[in-house]
Amino acid sequence: MPYTNEEGGLLNNFAREPKVYQAEPPTNEQKRTYIFLGLAAVALVAGLIVVAFSVSHVS
Repeated sequence: MPYTNEEGGLLNNFAREPKVYQAEPPTNEQKRTYIFLGLAAVALVAGLIVVAFSVSHVS
């Protein structure tokens, strides 16, 4: 843990701050991956809703 000495000999314990960097825009491959994962998530949620409705309407 990083400790800092202040005036008068006081010790303070601070969290380490991460290095700041500028984000880069996603590449075309990353964009395609995001689209594929989004479609997979929509299909999964739609499938779960269909299963929930089919199970709840069983007489």
